[in-house]
Amino acid sequence: MKKVILITGISSGFGLATARLLSEQGHIVYGTIRRDCEKSNRINFLRMELTDPLSIKNAVETILQKEGRIDVLINNAGMHTGGPIETIPSEYIKLQMDTSFHGLVQLTREVLPVMRKQKGGLIINISSIGGLMGLPFQAFYSASKFAIEGFSEALRMEVKPFNIKVVVINPGDFHTNNSANRRHYLSTTNDLDPYHDNFKNALEQIEKDEANGWEPVVLARKLLKIVESKKPRQRYIIASFEQKLAVILKYILPGKLNRTILESHYMIKK
Repeated sequence: MKKVILITGISSGFGLATARLLSEQGHIVYGTIRRDCEKSNRINFLRMELTDPLSIKNAVETILQKEGRIDVLINNAGMHTGGPIETIPSEYIKLQMDTSFHGLVQLTREVLPVMRKQKGGLIINISSIGGLMGLPFQAFYSASKFAIEGFSEALRMEVKPFNIKVVVINPGDFHTNNSANRRHYLSTTNDLDPYHDNFKNALEQIEKDEANGWEPVVLARKLLKIVESKKPRQRYIIASFEQKLAVILKYILPGKLNRTILESHYMIKK
């Protein structure tokens, strides 16, 4: 069955791969962008800024005027900051939360009345492995994803009477533009900064993991199956065996041991 789908952040990465695949399968796809990018005739592109409530409202109204419904909302767009908690610029923290969490909430609130009226819908929130465990020097990225986790759990129970399903996706490392995009919002440390060496080590490992990650189409294929499933699960962890194992170990190992493993991976030294 052809569905009307709204997906945020389709200029690259997960969003672009998913929008392409969904449209190729015959779905009516509306994707949001913040800046000019290569476009496809099969995808309806919308200008939208997650930090601007009026922009969000206008995007939803545009779809309703043309289609009269929204069957699926995929909250994909977000941003990445990086740096020590103590020294990262406060404006980066605000932008991280405004984009990755507050914007997601605002868009969801605009779509919910539509889905209630049509007596059903599917909301897919893209979280992260970093939403299940705090990652060093990505504290506010993790915080925004932890917020999505709690929000999604509460939302799922509230909208159940209206036949609206809520799915959370936890991707591991993927080969996208995350590394390049994060570098625009990195804390600037120098040799006098007490966090400098550990931050440098951790960032090298983070970017190495991302460079060796899966291609976005892997996630896109999974999202297609979820969109077309009659009974999707509440959560999908889409990651390597090692990353899935890390999630499991967090819940079964003593906290200190789990922390030691992460510190070793990110080369954090005393």
